[in-house]
Amino acid sequence: MEKRVKILNTLKQIFDKEDILVDNASLETYSYDATPFLKGEKPLVVVFPRNEKQVQELVKFASKENIPLYPRGSGSGLTGGALPTKKGIVVSFEKMNKVHFIDEEELVALVEPGVITYNFQKEAEKKGLFYPPDPSSYKYSSIGGNIAENAGGPRCVKYGVTKDYVLDLECVFADGTLTNVGSKTIKWVSGYNLKDIIVGSEGTLALITKAYLKLIPLPETRKTALFAFEKVEDAAKTVFEIFKSRVIPSALEFLDEPSLEAIKNYVDLPYLKDEKIKTILIVETDGYEEGAKKDMEKCISVAKGNNAIDIIFAKNNEEAELIWKARRSLSPAIMKLKPYKVNEDIVVPRKKLVDALKGAYEIAKEFNLLVVCFGHAGDGNIHVNFLYEEGEEDKVEKAVEKLFKYVISLGGAISGEHGIGLTKAKFLPLEVKEAYYKMKDIKKALDPQNILNPGKIFLF
Repeated sequence: MEKRVKILNTLKQIFDKEDILVDNASLETYSYDATPFLKGEKPLVVVFPRNEKQVQELVKFASKENIPLYPRGSGSGLTGGALPTKKGIVVSFEKMNKVHFIDEEELVALVEPGVITYNFQKEAEKKGLFYPPDPSSYKYSSIGGNIAENAGGPRCVKYGVTKDYVLDLECVFADGTLTNVGSKTIKWVSGYNLKDIIVGSEGTLALITKAYLKLIPLPETRKTALFAFEKVEDAAKTVFEIFKSRVIPSALEFLDEPSLEAIKNYVDLPYLKDEKIKTILIVETDGYEEGAKKDMEKCISVAKGNNAIDIIFAKNNEEAELIWKARRSLSPAIMKLKPYKVNEDIVVPRKKLVDALKGAYEIAKEFNLLVVCFGHAGDGNIHVNFLYEEGEEDKVEKAVEKLFKYVISLGGAISGEHGIGLTKAKFLPLEVKEAYYKMKDIKKALDPQNILNPGKIFLF
């Protein structure tokens, strides 16, 4: 009790009254993020910094008193990355949400970590510029959270993930040092690349206070189509033959048969009524009008050559939105099938896509679980959703472990975009092997007291 009073008295010297939450309802709320059915420790207090100096003063105090800090963006993570693991301070960056500038000459922007991804994209588009990273949560996830998780999304197949657009970061390290890592130039090789160590580190190495981001010209047009198949093998073959034809789509999404069944029970989409349709691909090309059109024509030709039973080409934005509605309806739709789900985001080389899917189906059958697979087929990133009833948790955990081991045997990874957080920490050594201990050495060197988001990534 005495320690809590001391903490609150110090925080009142750093933050305004309205930027400190201590009421029980708020503390309970901030013990959750978007990870299903997982609750963290109730924090001692929640604070909302408004500038980097407040973050620096907070970290200095936490370092001196050995108090855990839990950085938080919008709380949209799916692996427990924002959950407190023991009594400490949640640091929510919701109020650090300024876009400081968008430079149309240098094609860069300076933003704070609490900026919502979608809002930033729209600001860039007003100037004819494009920020490609687009996680499914982009309408409510924040730039800082995206950087912490190295978020992906459908467009990363062509444009890359969040790390490919981060040039420089202002951040506070565990000892209270406020500094920049990276460079505001396109080229630089000055010392160790600390910036790329911070990106994807899930708030365990430093707290991000500003991000200097790269932008590109906004594509002139987008073309959207849906390819329907009877066999998953034909859909998968279409995926890697599209790339073999030297086309890189701006999005290439895959939905399997259980996905389609869930959607049919949730929303009425006329193009899914044919009972022969077992799998679909949603394909998007972009760029200049002629180039995007030719790329889509090649994709359509490949699909026809691989036994597509239906091809729907969107003639306008409304028809494109109708096609994308299938993908966007999926998460709420599958929750109607069973009360609980575990959503894993495995990734494999594209040519191993069929093997990964077959493995997921076989594992689900072995453990008598319903599985739904969908995701970013263009980069081999598939969301494997094991759906289950209460009391089946042990079965699901065994199924997940077996899935991860199988994916690693295919040369894949246990996470393509969700990160490790709490839920995958025990599985990380299966993939990275001896590098696990080198990662822990970096953590210990930069955060020797383990005050920054403790309990995430590693099982200390």
